[in-house]
Amino acid sequence: MIKSDMVIKMKKKSNGFAFGAIIVALAYAMWGSLTLFWNLLNKVNPVFILSQRIIWSMVFMAVFLLITGGLGEIKCIFKDKRSLLLCFVCGVLVTVNWGVYIYAVNSSHVLDASLGYFIEPVMVALIGIIAFKEKPSTLEKITYAFAFAALAYIIIATKTVPLLSLVISGSFAVYGAVKKKLTITPGTSLFMETLLMTPFALAFAGYAQTHGMGTVGVLNGAWLLLLPACGVITSVPLLMFNVGVRKIPYYFSGILMYINPTIQFLMGYFYFREPLDRNRLIAFVILWVGVVFTVIDKLIQWKKDSAKINA
Repeated sequence: MIKSDMVIKMKKKSNGFAFGAIIVALAYAMWGSLTLFWNLLNKVNPVFILSQRIIWSMVFMAVFLLITGGLGEIKCIFKDKRSLLLCFVCGVLVTVNWGVYIYAVNSSHVLDASLGYFIEPVMVALIGIIAFKEKPSTLEKITYAFAFAALAYIIIATKTVPLLSLVISGSFAVYGAVKKKLTITPGTSLFMETLLMTPFALAFAGYAQTHGMGTVGVLNGAWLLLLPACGVITSVPLLMFNVGVRKIPYYFSGILMYINPTIQFLMGYFYFREPLDRNRLIAFVILWVGVVFTVIDKLIQWKKDSAKINA
């Protein structure tokens, strides 16, 4: 009887892992595919798109929290100056990340955005080492070395600094570090971040519409539905990620996160037909070789954990 119960628990855990891995993978795939959505708005001012993304994400999350009963936590945040400040800083950082990404997509720099998100896990790890005294494994250190080599190569070979890539990766890496200090749920955090940025977004949206930088003469009829859709396509993958990541070891999401920049790269090269010169291709190859070491490291860790569970 005891053995039967153990088998049932193991099957439930296995099914939970499979469900979590699928949901997290889908979330990353949706993030990677957002290039297609933002390109539908390529005739609209990118800052106006950003303002709409902030406003409608806030609206969507407000409705979500109302339905799920998560509004109570918001009152506590407004009473806690530290949490409020951290939410504001997160709001600024995610606004920079979103804005630069939208600009990159709609100015034919999808490959640069992909490069940024390939670098981002390494920047996150470096912040973890410096700020949180985390200790990377030997294989992870090899990945970091390859990432630095790729970055150094592209700077030396092209005599230019990939600013778009660095701003995208750096803003999100710092965003994650600041968010780590928040003790509120991710859904509430996203609502607060967008809520605190909404006054600025509304101000620009109003200015843009009255000065010919909005949707007047650009979007009409059903196309205007793309604006509220900005909030949905921003919030849904995040909520999916938060559901799925609870059912898998967090390090396993470190393998799946490379789905996002891989899809962006494929979109940039095959769909948007962006030029891929020899130097950038070499930099990407160096990065990809480095990524293999981290993937191997996470798979080894997963195998060890699975062996302990089944022992």
